[in-house]
Amino acid sequence: MSERQETEKANRWPERSLVQWDLTTVEGFPSLNMKFDSRRMELSWDCKENTTYLECVMIHKEKGPIEIMLKENECHCKFPDYSLHEGVTFMVKVNSIQRPIPETLVYTNSGGKGTAAQNFSCFIYNANFMNCTWAKGQAAPDDVQYFLYIRDLKYRRERECPHYLEDSGTHVGCHLEDLSGLAYYNYFLVNGTSQRTGIQFFDSILYWKKIEIYSPPNNISVHCNVSHCLIQWEKPVTRHTLSNREFKYQLDIQRLKNKEHSGNQLIEVSGNWENKYNFPSPEPRAKHTVKIRTSDTRIQRWGSWSQPVEFGSDDPEASLVHIYMLVVLGTLVSALIIGCLLKRPPSHPIRPPHISCTLDFVRAQRCLHRACIQPHGSELPLCGMLSPPTPLLAVHFHPISLTRFLASRRLFPRIPHVKDKWNDNQPSDHQVIWEKFVSDPQKADNEEIVTVEEVTAVTAAPASV
Repeated sequence: MSERQETEKANRWPERSLVQWDLTTVEGFPSLNMKFDSRRMELSWDCKENTTYLECVMIHKEKGPIEIMLKENECHCKFPDYSLHEGVTFMVKVNSIQRPIPETLVYTNSGGKGTAAQNFSCFIYNANFMNCTWAKGQAAPDDVQYFLYIRDLKYRRERECPHYLEDSGTHVGCHLEDLSGLAYYNYFLVNGTSQRTGIQFFDSILYWKKIEIYSPPNNISVHCNVSHCLIQWEKPVTRHTLSNREFKYQLDIQRLKNKEHSGNQLIEVSGNWENKYNFPSPEPRAKHTVKIRTSDTRIQRWGSWSQPVEFGSDDPEASLVHIYMLVVLGTLVSALIIGCLLKRPPSHPIRPPHISCTLDFVRAQRCLHRACIQPHGSELPLCGMLSPPTPLLAVHFHPISLTRFLASRRLFPRIPHVKDKWNDNQPSDHQVIWEKFVSDPQKADNEEIVTVEEVTAVTAAPASV
């Protein structure tokens, strides 16, 4: 067991066992004895007299050639951090007395092909926790064991995974609860050991913003008025402090009772909108739920949904029925009031007598004047429109017809006559003033005056004997 632990420590950072030499030599020119330190990403060699070193180059399979210019009498160069599990080639250009000579060093990933960990990934969640997972290599033996090492690229601090996740005794994951030692960029190395064969390593450089999954927003609230509902929230807690414009949000608004017909209303909101959204929802509104999740503006990686927040009423249809019933009842009451006003009985309950006049000219005038006078003392407009009566005139007025006519004139007054200024050259008066017609005293009929006296019969007294 102790021997295995020593082997794991020796292979923690692949250096010597993963270096293969492929040196180009020239007759009379010694080798540079090149070395590469994978921890520091530094290439060094032995300095020689009367030799000028021009540049060193790292040829990466993904990034291509990376050139570093050398200073005078400088015998080392340092490269940026890159993954090395696919192998790289280093080259130093030397300018000697004879001619420029390139010398190369091939850095390979030794071990059995297909034995390295695969499907490696890490993600940060809840701002302070991180999980990394990987799978066993397809060609890895049964006794293989993997180990995860993390190094921050700013201070070069290294540490091993504190809590491994296992599958049948083999490490296939790591859980970290303390991320205080992580920087913006971190180097991850999964190394392996076995008693049967050599195990290749897997390494990767991860940027924390690309692996952090943001938590849902905090303090989600909904405030509604007659026409809209204002949804507000606070930005989530992240590993490092970010501005509002670096976030974007997605809102999922659902209607509870008609989920199959309401559709999935996913609404994206930028962080520049001050973390609020106005949802059009006029009253009466059905009960809705809203959920929100967060992502980075430049990296499309959505976090988990928040807990649903409800707003609206349980039964908006019942509220609509109440409103419709009130409208219908109001309409019916109004119709009844108007009907009662139109069919209201006359103010005097005593039925007026039937007026019948068969008179000469003067008596017809008096009779007609008495019939046209309304109860409140005004004259009917129709009476003034009548033409002068003939000497003998028969006028009949029915009391019910007269009452209906009076009511209709109150509700619908007569439209005044508009004078035609173009055709009416002289004013005309269609009303006839009956008082202007004065009868001739000589032609007037003599009135017969009949005096009626009450006669009381006197009872005769009995004769005396």
